[in-house]
Amino acid sequence: MRSIWNGAISFGLVSIPIKLVNATESHSISFRQIHSEDGGRIRYRKVCELEDREVTQAEIGKGYEDADGTIIPITDEDLSHLPLPTAKTIEIVAFVPADRIDPLQMDAAYYLAAGGAPAAKPYTLLREALKRSQKVAIAKYALRGRERLGMLRVVGDAIALHGLLWPDEVRAPEGLAPDTKVTVNDKELDLADALMDTLGEIDLDDLHDEYREALEEVVAAKAAGEAPPESPEPARGGKVLDLMAALEKSVRDAKESRGEGAAGQAQETGEAGEAEAHGEVRRLPARKSARAAPKQAGGKKSTASAAKKSAGKKTTAKKSTATAKSAQGAKKSASAKSTASAKSTASSKSTAKKTPAKKTASRKRTA
Repeated sequence: MRSIWNGAISFGLVSIPIKLVNATESHSISFRQIHSEDGGRIRYRKVCELEDREVTQAEIGKGYEDADGTIIPITDEDLSHLPLPTAKTIEIVAFVPADRIDPLQMDAAYYLAAGGAPAAKPYTLLREALKRSQKVAIAKYALRGRERLGMLRVVGDAIALHGLLWPDEVRAPEGLAPDTKVTVNDKELDLADALMDTLGEIDLDDLHDEYREALEEVVAAKAAGEAPPESPEPARGGKVLDLMAALEKSVRDAKESRGEGAAGQAQETGEAGEAEAHGEVRRLPARKSARAAPKQAGGKKSTASAAKKSAGKKTTAKKSTATAKSAQGAKKSASAKSTASAKSTASSKSTAKKTPAKKTASRKRTA
């Protein structure tokens, strides 16, 4: 990575030569201004208002505009006499806990690289000291013509420098909170906590710029002479009338998106809901008989009575069986008689029919 600034870290009486490199990069797609009719580039030209002519970069200097519109020229010679001890030095002024830094002050980020072999030892010493103390270093440095505030912290095996805004550059959020008095109850807070827990955490490496990817597809399609892809219409959000209902629906939607809908429903509705969610079928307990079981004290009497009833039933069964057998025998004999009579009748009829048939056959042979 190409360094954008060379200097040293001033750590008490210790000086650490370093190189400053950008820690971030922009992947945004930039456009050029063109003439819509013919596609020609639109360029900016630096023109002097007094002479009405274009000037070169070498002719351009700095000037401060006063309140009345007067321009006061400021030369590089004027700026060189400013008392700026941090012109080539990152001067550490304090070590504080990291939570003392307001994220609103965070600005651009840089990596600090050791400037050669002599810087390896003090560089490592500062890095390990920051690790063990679990603190960050507050420093001043000069970059691009002005003094800046910065924070040094450890990132992996390197030291990073975060540019910080000066405290008077951060605006106070006055007049931005709602003026209306609002009361939030515990149930609403519980639902909000449930929604936060359901959404859970996310690996920031999984996030990406979907707008840039869609824009690249549009550019690629136009370059190939194709129609740009159409994006689906965004879902229109309904008007929220009930905050509790909106929170409950948000929790349900978040659980369903993570595949936790069935489990969440089972947890809320108890064991019955859990069985239904998993497709389990439970058998109902057997119903008790309407008649009560006989008592142990009367067991002998009931047994004797049952034996008598059983003997009576057996005798009746034997008589009915004998009657049935005799009736069945009568039926069989009657059936046999009728069958014999039918056979004799059929035999006589068949004999009568066969005789004329033979005579006809003999006539045919004679002919």
